Amino acid sequence: MDINNGDEEEFEFSRNYFLAKESSGKKSTRKISDIDLVDEQELRAAVANIEPKHEKETIALASSYKKLYPRWVFELRCGFGLLMYGFGSKKALIESFASTALAEYPVVVINGYLQSINLKQVMIALAEVWWDQLKTRQRTSSRNLQKVQQPFNSRSVDDLLAFLDKSEAEENDSFICVVIHNIDGPGLRDSESQQYLARIASCSNIRTIATVDHVNAALLWDKKMVHTQFNWYWYHVPTYAPYKVEGIFLPLILAHSNTSQSAKTAAIVLQSLTPNAQSVFKILAEYQRSHPEEEGMPFDNLYTISRERFLVSSQVTLNSHLTEFKDHELVKTRRRSDGQDCLYIPLTNDSLEKLLSEINQ
Repeated sequence: MDINNGDEEEFEFSRNYFLAKESSGKKSTRKISDIDLVDEQELRAAVANIEPKHEKETIALASSYKKLYPRWVFELRCGFGLLMYGFGSKKALIESFASTALAEYPVVVINGYLQSINLKQVMIALAEVWWDQLKTRQRTSSRNLQKVQQPFNSRSVDDLLAFLDKSEAEENDSFICVVIHNIDGPGLRDSESQQYLARIASCSNIRTIATVDHVNAALLWDKKMVHTQFNWYWYHVPTYAPYKVEGIFLPLILAHSNTSQSAKTAAIVLQSLTPNAQSVFKILAEYQRSHPEEEGMPFDNLYTISRERFLVSSQVTLNSHLTEFKDHELVKTRRRSDGQDCLYIPLTNDSLEKLLSEINQ
């Protein structure tokens, strides 16, 4: 009798199991489009209104790192690369160090938090900056580099790296400082990009300062890259600062984007650039607004106006600003009907108006 009851219970359990499986296999009629998405501007505004916690402590912590600046400069002169890690955005910290302690050295910034980065253009910019530096240093010497042809005219990667690695400076501690925000960012995580960065860092005229935020960032490099090419000196410098600029370029899955938000995003990015870079961008924006029928602003026109307003001293300086604009996707180039290359801002007229009102405030 007990055996029969056990069989019935087992049968009932099996029956309920298959009934449950049958009901769970029904497809839901709900769609992703049915989700009520919040407006991106409202979402970012809500995030911006969150009051920061422990503000005094974080400011004091960031200020305490300034006493390390002389040591960092000394280690760069000794040939080390500086790798900063720790919780919080380190962008403001590194830019403060570069603008104060490294004022006598040329600095080139790579924003690794962008979705895509053209490292070939970075190498060209570095070579042009170093060539301009050599001409400035030896302008009064017996060697006249002004009439010498650029040694990297082929613009091949090997020629560019060979030029950056060649010892031309009279002083041993002359170098270009390459600042890489988020060397572990989405645009630099692939093996090829890291190999190029390692080759750049190993050049005798280059010193590297980089930040990382991913817990597995060290897996990007092998032993040779860490100890020989990058020659990292690790520093734990948590700032607990929000990732305001870095987070702009991450898509918000549960938010709609709109015209006003595109202008707002561009304005936030511009705030992270130097005042001269902002002024150069403003010239281009005002030209595009006043000449809506044209396909863009010629490079020569932008250079002439920028130089007249003492915003740039050479085409190399303007090119460095344009490279930064292009990295942030603020400016693009295209060929006009007359065959001349021109620059334009990929925003609608409404967005451009909103952007100009933002940066004029």
